[in-house]
Amino acid sequence: MRIIELIKKCRFIITIFLSLIGIGIMAYYDYCDTACSYLKGDILGIDLKFVGIIYMTMIIVFATFRQMNFVRALLASGLGVEVHLIAFQVQNNVYCPFCLAFSVMLILSFLINYEVPSAWPENRRRMLLYFLGKVNFPMFKLNKLPLLLFSLLGYLTVLLTFSGTVTPAYGQINDKIVPALGKGEYEVIMFTDFFCPPCRKIDTKAEALFKELLATGKVKITFVDVPFSKATPIYVKYYLYAANSDSNTDSVLRTRNLLFEAAQVTNIQTKDTLVAFLKEKKITWKAMDEKSILPLLSAIIKEHNVNATPTCVIKYPARDVLKFVGEDKIWDGLTKLKAHLATVKK
Repeated sequence: MRIIELIKKCRFIITIFLSLIGIGIMAYYDYCDTACSYLKGDILGIDLKFVGIIYMTMIIVFATFRQMNFVRALLASGLGVEVHLIAFQVQNNVYCPFCLAFSVMLILSFLINYEVPSAWPENRRRMLLYFLGKVNFPMFKLNKLPLLLFSLLGYLTVLLTFSGTVTPAYGQINDKIVPALGKGEYEVIMFTDFFCPPCRKIDTKAEALFKELLATGKVKITFVDVPFSKATPIYVKYYLYAANSDSNTDSVLRTRNLLFEAAQVTNIQTKDTLVAFLKEKKITWKAMDEKSILPLLSAIIKEHNVNATPTCVIKYPARDVLKFVGEDKIWDGLTKLKAHLATVKK
C-alpha cells in the first residue's frame, strides 16, 4: 500500500519521466542505429514520429502544472490511437520496436494515473462505460466524463486521418534488367538506403569482402536501394546513371561510397546539389530510362518483404533463400558465404 501511495504522490513526476523516454524513443527512431525500419505513417501529412513527440510534450506540460485530468484525457486518447496503430502492424505482419516501446511508455503512464472510478460502487451497470476511469473539467462545467469517450475519439481520429505504408515502391513492373556486379549461381542482394547510417557502415565494412566474393566468379551482387527517405529516388537515379556509364566493380563501389557521403555527411536533398557534388568528385554518368528500372527494384523489394535496411538476401543454389537484417547479421551471412565458396570445387 505504501508503494501505491508513493506512486500516487509522485505520479506527475513519473509521468513526465515516462513521457521524456517516449520522446527519446521517437528521436532515436528518427536516427536509426542497427537497422532502419520501414514502417511509415502520418496523420494529416505529419510524420507519426513528430506527432508522438508533440503528444508527449503536451502531457509533460499538463503534468508539470499538475493538470492530471487533462493528462488522463490525453493518455486515454492515446490508448485509442495505439489500438489502431498496433492493429495496423498486426494486419501487415510488420512490427516496429520503436513504436511498440512508445506504446509501452503510454500504457505505463496511463496505469500510473489510473484511478478506480467512483461510479462503480454507485452503479455496477456503469462499469463498462467507466472501466477506463473518468475525468472532471469544472471550468467547462463538465464532470464525470468517461475516459472511454476520449479513447473512442482518439481511435476514430486516427482511423480517419492515418495514412500508413509498410513496403516502399517505385512503380509498376516491366522487363528491364537491374544492374548487378559479377555473374554466378550464388546471388547476393543488398537492400540499403543512402540515408541509413547502418547501411553505410556495412557497405564500407563489406567492400573488400564483396570484391573477394566477386573474384570467385560464382557470385552476382545486386544493390537495391529502398526509398525510405524522400530524396532516395534522386540518389538511385544517379547511381543507375553512373553504373550505366561505368559498370566496373571499383567504379560502382566508389560511386556508392560517395552517394552515402552525400546523403549522410553533406546531407544533400536536391538534384542540382547532388549533380554538383558528383561532378566535383569526378563521377561520370550516362543518362538512361531509369523509370524502366525502378519498377523492377520495387518488385524485388516486395518479393523479399523488405521493411528495414540494411537487409541482405543470399541465394544458394538448390538451397533456401537466406535473409539477414542488420549490420552484424549481414556480415555473418556474407562471411559464411565466403567460407562455403572456399569448399566448392572450381
